[in-house]
Parts: sequence; structure tokens; C-alpha cells
Amino acid sequence: MSNTLQTQLLIIGGGPGGYIAGIRAGQLGVKTIVVEGVNPGGTCLNIGCIPSKALIHAAEEFAKVTAYAAGTSPLGISVQAPSLDLAKTVAWKAGIVKKLTGGVSALLKKNGAQLIKGWATIIDGKTVEIPGAAEDGGTLRITCEHLLLATGSVPVELPFLPFGGKVISSTEALSPTSLPKQLIVVGGGYIGLELGTVYRKLGCEVTVVEAQERILPAYDAELTKPVATHLEKSGVKLLTGHSVLGLADNGQLRVRDKDGNEIALDADQILVAVGRRPKTDGFNLESLQLDLTGKAIKIDDQCKTSMRNVWAIGDVAGEPMLAHRAMAQGELVAEIVSSKKRHFVPAAIPAVCFTDPEIVVVGLSPDEAKAQGIETKVALFPFAANGRAMSLESTDGFVRVVARSSDHRILGWQAVGVQVSELSIAFVQSIEMGATLEDIAGTIHPHPTLGEAVQEAALRALGHALHI
Repeated sequence: MSNTLQTQLLIIGGGPGGYIAGIRAGQLGVKTIVVEGVNPGGTCLNIGCIPSKALIHAAEEFAKVTAYAAGTSPLGISVQAPSLDLAKTVAWKAGIVKKLTGGVSALLKKNGAQLIKGWATIIDGKTVEIPGAAEDGGTLRITCEHLLLATGSVPVELPFLPFGGKVISSTEALSPTSLPKQLIVVGGGYIGLELGTVYRKLGCEVTVVEAQERILPAYDAELTKPVATHLEKSGVKLLTGHSVLGLADNGQLRVRDKDGNEIALDADQILVAVGRRPKTDGFNLESLQLDLTGKAIKIDDQCKTSMRNVWAIGDVAGEPMLAHRAMAQGELVAEIVSSKKRHFVPAAIPAVCFTDPEIVVVGLSPDEAKAQGIETKVALFPFAANGRAMSLESTDGFVRVVARSSDHRILGWQAVGVQVSELSIAFVQSIEMGATLEDIAGTIHPHPTLGEAVQEAALRALGHALHI
């Protein structure tokens, strides 16, 4: 590798958006370089989606065996009290991450995209420098026709509760070397609750502090109620309507309740999970003077920024910060660069919260449809009436459908329950394809499955559910 390279497409960031853009561009014959500072896969594969789901699974298995040992399971299974080798659990999680990141590198190479490890610094809209990446160990300069920004996001840090010591982010929470006796989670959104649930199932005392009046405030109350109920049953303490003030001199966490009273909470660790922000610092992005929307890079429906041939995808371009959105945008930009005509206009983007039980939201909720002045038919089917849910010992939750009254076209789905993340594919396909209630009601669903609740919700909206 010389000290200078030229390419058609230069991608800063090898996360879900960046690596998909690189793979697709390579497939289309576009000369492509992907620059990644750590490991390909970004937050999602390394310190986010994948490792968190691995730990969620491990914690669930440990909780099941613990229940069997306590004799509280109705299945007739009894075992000795389990023990946990945390180092082995974390190593198993790391093995999954290594396999997937290695797979990304192989796919980029297979499709002709070059992966360069290093931290990029933008010189201008067509030039990037990477210190230490040249053959002689010096700075590598890359010039390009198209520059794609896919730098992702980072955890939001509270100024009065900075990361360090006992205050950790999701990154540290996903690679524990030991388990705290008492964990406080600051933030009752999906990240905090997913990780809080993991730690509780592994035996930690967990307290969640949320400033809003209920957990998961981005979702409607009907959806979040089963999650709150399950958390409380599992022993998680929920302090909603409480604001965090900071650490006391003795290491306690100072919070203020809704009545203005100050409370001090003991904690061995404090996980701050109050959201993520676009990563726009550290690589001289400001030199391009791009238009912003808040802290995110402003883009149009082709992922173009305000500078010609400079593109942005994924978390750095704002909400919704979802890996699958970034992937779809990465594929789109690669195709546009290769002269295909594309626009990013999905009918819906599914959002999944991997709490216990899980939550899925696709399209419009009843309140959102009402706010837009749309008359709707809304119906839900409870998992309490679903045979497969009964056999999985998880009858909490429901599937809810939102359809336009005039033509029965489906506008949205919401679900809360066991494994409902797997139903999200059916939800988003029905909306993307313009399905009606009659289409779903008339589709034969396999029995016994959780998916039957999808058909039953549509049938109920039409006035003739069969199992309720």
C-alpha cells in the first residue's frame, strides 16, 4: 500500500450501514474502500445488538434453571442449584462477535471492497487521511469521487454523571468481569431495560431510574404495561418520575422524586443508558460545513447531504437509530453511486425492544393515526388465547392491528409478548405490500404458532375473531 490511494467510493465507518454499502458497491463493480477504526460490524456487532442478544439469551437460560432448582416450574423439572461461570459466558458472547465480524471482513474482500483499519480525518469532500495506515507507517491519503459517512452513534454522557469508575455505559455492561450486587440503571428506555433485565436474571439487585412517568415512554402505555409488570414481578425496582442529580461524596446516587424530595441510592455500579447521539466529532466533519438537523447530518430521501457527492447513512443521520435502517440506506447509496435510480421511501421501519416480554412496533399506532386525522379500525388479540403461547409458559401480551376504516388497508402493527420480534417480518411485509385486513384474515396461518395471533387480530378488526 502506497501513501496515496484513489477510489470511486470511500466509506468512513464499517458498521451495518458502511459494510453493507461496501459489499453492495463491490457487487456492482464500484471501486470501494471502507475505513474502520476498530472492528467491522460497528456498534451493532461489537458492542450493541449482537452481544446484547447473546447475553439476553444466556441470562434467560440461567433464570430458567434457577427456577427449576427453586421448584417453582410447573413443568415437573427439578435440578440442583445452578452456578454461573461469567468469564465463560462472556467468552461465548465474544466468540459470536468474532465470528460475525470476521464474516463481514470476508464478505467485503469477496466482493472486491478494500477494508482499511484506522481512524479517518476528513481533509475535504473528496480527501481523507488515515494516520499510521500507509505502508511505511505514515499517513495514508485517500481521494474519492463519493464520500459516504457511516460513523454511527455513541452513548449520551450525562455531564453530572460522567462515565468512569462505577459509572458505566452499555459498552462496559456488555463485557462484565464480575457482577455487581446492586446495579442502578439510569434510563428506562430499551437499552437500559434490556441490560437491566439481563443483570436481574443473573442475580443482581436492579433499580431503574426513569425521569418520565413510565418506562419505555416512546411506546404507548398499553404496550409497556406487560413489561413493567414482569419487571416488578422479577424484583426489579422501578423509580419512574425520578430525576438523577449526580453522585454523592460517599458514592451513592442522588435522585429527586416527583415531589421534590432527594433520595440517596446505594449502588456498586451505575449504568447510564439515556440514549445515543450521532458521532459527528473526532474526524474533522465540521470542515465540510454540512447542514445539520439537531446533532445529526441532514439528508434527503437519497441520503444526500448538503454537499455534492457526500452521503450519510445510519445513526449519524439521526433517528430512527436502527441497524436495519442503516443497512437499507447503505445498499441504496451503493446502487445510486453505480448509476441506479433509487429513493429511500420505506412504507415502515420495524422497531424491536428485546425486553421480557419483547415489544414490536411497525407503522402507525392508534394515537398516531388519530393525530393524522385518519379514521381507523383497531383490534388486538391476546396471547392468553393462543395455544402456542400457553405451551411456552408466556401468555402475557397481545398483537394489535391498526387499519384505515375506509378501505381496511393496514397502517400499523404493535405487539408485546414472547418472541414477537419474529413476527415483525410479517408486520412490515403486510404494510410494504399494501395489505388489507381481509388479506391477512384470508391467509392460512400455521397452527399452533404465535403468528396465529396476527390473523386473529385482523379477524377481530373485521368483527369475527374465532378464538375469543
